[in-house]
Amino acid sequence: MEKEPLSKIEALALKRLFIHRHSSIIYLLRAILASLFIGFGVIVAFKTGNFFYLEHSPFAYPVAAMTFGVAIIMIYYGGGDLFTGDTFYYTYAALRKQMAWKDVGKLWAYSYVGNFLGAILFALLIYATGLFNDPSVNSFLVSVAKGKTLVPTFELFFRGVLCNWLVCLAFFLPYSVKGDGPKIAMMILFVFCFFISGYEHSIANLVTFSISIATQHPDAVTIAGIVHNIIPVTIGNLIGGTLFMASMYYYVNKPFIEDNE
Repeated sequence: MEKEPLSKIEALALKRLFIHRHSSIIYLLRAILASLFIGFGVIVAFKTGNFFYLEHSPFAYPVAAMTFGVAIIMIYYGGGDLFTGDTFYYTYAALRKQMAWKDVGKLWAYSYVGNFLGAILFALLIYATGLFNDPSVNSFLVSVAKGKTLVPTFELFFRGVLCNWLVCLAFFLPYSVKGDGPKIAMMILFVFCFFISGYEHSIANLVTFSISIATQHPDAVTIAGIVHNIIPVTIGNLIGGTLFMASMYYYVNKPFIEDNE
C-alpha cells in the first residue's frame, strides 16, 4: 500500500495551505520560483540538444530529455510550487476532507499565475544575457516550440493528461524510497519518459514559449499559437493530476487507510 507516501503528500498540501494563509505573496513567490527552476532545465536541455540538432543527429531529443530532469530536481529540493504537481496534492487532500475545495481552487489559481509570471521573468533574464539570441544556439528550442503550436487540440489534451500523470509520479514515487541518489535517479527517469514521449507540460511550455519569443527568431511562436497549445494542455494536465493520480490513489487506498485510522 502507498499509505506512507500518501500521508506525506497530504502533509505537503496542508503545509502549502498554511503558507498561503500566512502570506499569499510568499506562496506566489514560491510558484514563481518553480518556473525559474523549469527555465534552467529548459535552457540546459535545449542548449545541449542543439549541438546534436545542428548536426541532424537523432540524439538531439534524447539528450534534451535526459538533461531536463535537473528542473524537477531543483523544484523537489528547492521548494518551488508547480501547478501541475498541485493538481495531485491538493485534490488528494480535499478528497481526504483535509482541505476545502474552495481552497484547492484558490491555490491552483495562485500557483498557475505564479508559474506564468516566473516563465516571463525567466525569458526576460535569458534575453538580457544574450546567450540564447543567436540562431545557431536557439534553433532547436524554436523548432520544438513552433511544432507544439501546430498540434491538433484533441491531441494536445491527451498529451497533457499523460504528461502530468508521469510528472506527478516523478514527484510521488520518490517518497517511497530512501536516499537522495535513488530519488534523483527516479525523477530523472520519469521526466525522461514524459519528455522523450512528446507529452505536453503546460508550465514547461509557457517557459519554452516565452524564451522562444524572447529570442526574436523569425520562426518564433505567436500568441495565437501559444493559446492554442496552453488551454488544452492545461486542462489535460489538470485531468492527469486530479483523476489519474489523486482520485485513483485515493480510491485504491481508501479501505486500508480508513481501517488504520
